[in-house]
Amino acid sequence: MFGMSVFQSVLERLKAEQQAGTSDEDVGEQAFRHGIAGFPQGFVIDTSPSVAAEAVAHAYREIAPAEMTQPPVMPEYLERTSLAEVAAELALEEQETAATLAAKRRRFAAANHPDRLPAEFRANATVRMKLANMLIDEASRRLPRDNSST
Repeated sequence: MFGMSVFQSVLERLKAEQQAGTSDEDVGEQAFRHGIAGFPQGFVIDTSPSVAAEAVAHAYREIAPAEMTQPPVMPEYLERTSLAEVAAELALEEQETAATLAAKRRRFAAANHPDRLPAEFRANATVRMKLANMLIDEASRRLPRDNSST
């Protein structure tokens, strides 16, 4: 290889590897599986796809919370789905303002919004949210209009 340019020496090496039937990828993969030069055999772990996937799955199983064996129990307040029960829970009064109505809507939605609850409870939560929104919207319509803005 003396007397050749760097490019020529690389071409010669590639031709020799091609004739031997190995590529840089095969050589690199074999070196990784059998250890890396200069490191003891146990120093480099095997990260072949099957071993790596199993190691990741094992790590997730260790940190995952234990599976629930019993179905979740519906909270008592979600069972109250009548108009009167939701109205009593909202406790709307005559002297409500737009700000207090908005606060009551947010507070009710924080506890009852279907997107925040397990799938088993969403039907009841949806009914409760519809009733609460209807009651709050009706109370908003009854608010006195400010005539000074017209």
